[in-house]
Amino acid sequence: MSARFEYFMQHYVPTFFAWLFFTTFAAGLLGMACETFRLPMWARPILVAVFVVAICWYLEAPPWMLPLSGICSALIARTISDVQFEHYIRIGNRPPLHVDYSSVNGGLAERFRGELGAIREASGMAPRSRPRCSRNRIFVGPLGAGSSRCAHAGSAGRGRRSGETPCASVESPVHPDRTEAMRLSRFHLATVKEVPADAEIISHKLMLRAGMIRKLAAGIYTWSPLGLRVLRRVETIVREEMNRAGAVELLMPSIQPQELWEETGRWQKFGGQLLKIKDRKEAGYCYGPTHEEVVTDFARHELKSYKQLPINFYQIQTKFRDEIRPRFGIMRAREFLMKDAYSFHVDAESLAAEYRNMYDTYTRIFTRLGLRFRAVDADTGAIGGSASHEFHVLADSGEDAIAFSNGSDFAANVEKAEALAPAGDRPAPAAAMQSVDTPTQKSIDEVSAFLGVAPAQCIKTIIVRGNEGLVALCLRGDHEINEVKAARLDELPGESVLADEAELVRAIGCKPGFIGPVGLPDSIPVIVDRAAAALADFVCGANAEGKHLRNANWERDARVTRVADLRKVVEGDPSPDGQGSLSIARGIEVGHVFQLGSKYAEALGATVLDDQGKARVMSMGCYGIGVSRIVAAAIEQNNDEAGILWPEAMAPWQVVICPINMAQSAAVREEAERLYEQLGARGIEVALDDRGLRPGPMFADAELIGIPHRIVIGDRGLAAGTYEYRRRGEAENRSLSRDELLALFD
Repeated sequence: MSARFEYFMQHYVPTFFAWLFFTTFAAGLLGMACETFRLPMWARPILVAVFVVAICWYLEAPPWMLPLSGICSALIARTISDVQFEHYIRIGNRPPLHVDYSSVNGGLAERFRGELGAIREASGMAPRSRPRCSRNRIFVGPLGAGSSRCAHAGSAGRGRRSGETPCASVESPVHPDRTEAMRLSRFHLATVKEVPADAEIISHKLMLRAGMIRKLAAGIYTWSPLGLRVLRRVETIVREEMNRAGAVELLMPSIQPQELWEETGRWQKFGGQLLKIKDRKEAGYCYGPTHEEVVTDFARHELKSYKQLPINFYQIQTKFRDEIRPRFGIMRAREFLMKDAYSFHVDAESLAAEYRNMYDTYTRIFTRLGLRFRAVDADTGAIGGSASHEFHVLADSGEDAIAFSNGSDFAANVEKAEALAPAGDRPAPAAAMQSVDTPTQKSIDEVSAFLGVAPAQCIKTIIVRGNEGLVALCLRGDHEINEVKAARLDELPGESVLADEAELVRAIGCKPGFIGPVGLPDSIPVIVDRAAAALADFVCGANAEGKHLRNANWERDARVTRVADLRKVVEGDPSPDGQGSLSIARGIEVGHVFQLGSKYAEALGATVLDDQGKARVMSMGCYGIGVSRIVAAAIEQNNDEAGILWPEAMAPWQVVICPINMAQSAAVREEAERLYEQLGARGIEVALDDRGLRPGPMFADAELIGIPHRIVIGDRGLAAGTYEYRRRGEAENRSLSRDELLALFD
């Protein structure tokens, strides 16, 4: 061994393994240099091996080390060249755009050609005529104000030319979370023609027919591989937008101890939907329908100072609500997947800011999912709190009614929308009250038809249980009681429960069907709806079986304890904001945001020290999205007689290739495989239907499961140099050349 090499080994690489590390490190640096200069794949291992061997030879290493160094360095260089990356392009503070490319070798601009259109559209900027790539960065034009730093890992904007602003950057590699392409012969796709009789709504029927779900028990479903692909698409978008909004993900247990719920008083108040269980030690637990108690318990132990606030924790977790009658499939299942987030704040201003942040985040989520939706003012329900908004997917089959103004941006759930009092004063009485026989007429429709008066001129009286006995609620005959508004009355215990027949007979001496406000006992408060209070000479029950009263009037004949808003709004009512009139649409609730305030933090003693060193109860916000419910709601909104019409962001695949007679035609088989590989290489999520089905069943399955783009390859089309293309929902096929077809996906 020469003196030069011996000196090197003694002073710089004292052990063999350290020398091997040096070789590895040198090979890695040279491999990255090869990537920078875009050298061919085959040349990289050779060039790196030559360089490393030359260095060892210059250092006069022993002969046995030279081939070992060459082999190790060549393998390292090859590994660096072959590794697969999945990256995200991030545009300013916009959500990441998904990019998948097979290796770090080759022209990055060519690999991103398909993504540049999305980058340009999302950035809203005019791109340069020739986008230029610089290692892990793409430059397509300037960003908006405030985006002056490059997000390239470790660069923080270093190495840019003067005047050059990065529009997008590639973040660190992550493992792929979904397969971009799929051969259906290797996939479990089980469509059926018939559905069970208990499938009532279109989403339930189509999800069963498409094989997306299978029923395990009442309100409990197994998600098939096809259904899970769609569910994960929704989940991914929700997670990306929550991360973008600054929320921090955690995972809380679905089984929760009884003690926590007793601390907040909800163990009994939540009702029968709370599934209660006991372990072998007889300790009480519940299967969580929501996680306010758990997250507040976590916060009271983890958050100590105002400097840790604000913070927003979120999870995507399975929930369970023991519905009395689960129906409509996933729409009203007992077990469901939900994203729930909870924010903690030191003051109301911070809570309001985060509430607006979540409101905007939800708007981005449902926009990215391609859904038509509306955010409406809503009631807080069992969750509690103050401000609240619901996000509804608009669909004719929706369970909820939404009131919105035709003259402004006002929108609210009908449970929350205020019904304004009629304009003008109540007319003076015009006739004396008289009793009339109505021997079998009990309902408003029966009485109004029998007496020849409009339902709007009748009063219906509803007797409910109050805090101190019974309470009478009076409405116009053509209006419906709003149970949410009624439950908020001071006279009621937070819920509206009808008195039973025995209670009515004991207190009033009359059975249901003939009860009215005239002559009620003084112990029963009479609360009159605004619209009902404007009536004069109305018809009402006489509190005697088989009789009603004509020309009854308030104050003269019937006392009024107070007037309140008790009814649901109807089409044509004036908008509460004074602009235009109300219209009613149907919607499916898929998201809900609340300003909880300090309700749960006070109950559980969740405090932090403020800037004065004093303990302060935290304010909370709660933000939920029904991840699995979104799938069903999207189908309710997007379907036709053939099946599902997925928005592209939710579809299990973007494209399906349908080869005709693939088994017998080598040309069709080769072209289908070539197009399948080509679209997959572009990052298109493509399915190849190689199951060998006849065209009819193959096309029917593609339409049923809702794949947005269908490409048919047959011998006749190949002879003409064309492909048969149809977008889902279109009536006619189009014959396209290869260039025209590929241009659709650029």
